[in-house]
Amino acid sequence: MPANLPKDPWSRTNATQPVVMAIPAQRNANLDAIRGLAVLGIFFMNIYFMGITFFGYAPHETPPLSDHIIKVFSSFFIEARFISLFSILFGVGLFIQYQRFSAKGLEAYPLLRSRLKWLMVFGLLHGIIIWPGDILLTYGISGFLALCYKDLSIEALKRKANIFILSALVIITLISFTGSDEPFTRESSLFAEQYGAWTSSYADQLFLHLIQVGYMALVIPFTIMWFTAGLMLLGMALYQQGTFERGFSKPQLLKLVLASVTVSLLDIGLDFSNNPILVTFSDVLIMLSAIPMALIYIHIMVKICQNNPNRLTPLQNVGKLAFSLYILQSIVGVLVFRHLDPELLLSLDRWGYMAMALVYSVVQLLLASLYLRYFKQGPLEKLWRHLAFKKYAASQERQQA
Repeated sequence: MPANLPKDPWSRTNATQPVVMAIPAQRNANLDAIRGLAVLGIFFMNIYFMGITFFGYAPHETPPLSDHIIKVFSSFFIEARFISLFSILFGVGLFIQYQRFSAKGLEAYPLLRSRLKWLMVFGLLHGIIIWPGDILLTYGISGFLALCYKDLSIEALKRKANIFILSALVIITLISFTGSDEPFTRESSLFAEQYGAWTSSYADQLFLHLIQVGYMALVIPFTIMWFTAGLMLLGMALYQQGTFERGFSKPQLLKLVLASVTVSLLDIGLDFSNNPILVTFSDVLIMLSAIPMALIYIHIMVKICQNNPNRLTPLQNVGKLAFSLYILQSIVGVLVFRHLDPELLLSLDRWGYMAMALVYSVVQLLLASLYLRYFKQGPLEKLWRHLAFKKYAASQERQQA
């Protein structure tokens, strides 16, 4: 351990300066548990898009009461929450990896750059071959941007995060107004057209994947890259100030709850207005309301887990296999909704999707626990590590030869 590291990993002489933190000797159980919650939660949102990926869930012209109830529940606890949570965690991961590489005397940036490049490759392959709702490409691109600001003070990281997030929301709002107002309901001609396209042959689906991934690759640098990078910077700041060890104070937690409830209520009100302009604003507000709720989830998990590997162990196991399980979610979802039983898209209401997501969450918890009895690392985690660091490993072997 470097001699200049303080005994108290959270100590600092100036609250606005980065904390020089001790490199943890073992995995952070809190982070694994939070990551496990995030990857399970993502499926509750993504499942609606596993069939008709561009539009997602098609409501009835007169939705059942259960649809309204689940939609309100999702607006408070699910929609965009776990994507935001995962983005915050990705920033934390980048910061920790940079610390560890630097502590070992390695050139951290080239190693992380290789890791992000390969993540983008995985994202492109995932989006084109399996499911075009991919988030890995965005994380790779946003990670490069976030790394540029890793050395800022805690307060500077937060300010930069706020600027990135606000700027992205403004741009996304403006772009949203250019969208089509054609209704997408279970009874509409647009749904019939989309259903036929997304449940056709794999070759036809592949063409749709290419179109959607190509579109996302064009718009990411102008929109979601800034939002995601802002969340990553927020994660770096929160990690340095000890949030992932202690959680938030009671006054901070109260502010987060008030912010989440207030913005979520406003989002729900605009969404149920049936005014296209107000609905567009609600789509942006849901991204904003997701941030305080994601932070509340972090607080809850930290307080329950208390960095103990024997608490929330099934969730921690899922967190250790997050990459592999995320890709497996796409494979399972696409197989079910497009190939094995496409008629589910014609019959399932929101409660049906929720029930399927709950069942598959249990499957993932069991699968992760079973897998880690026999293996130490997930298959895709291992492959990613090998590809990202193979040049470094080769150079080390040459030096030792």
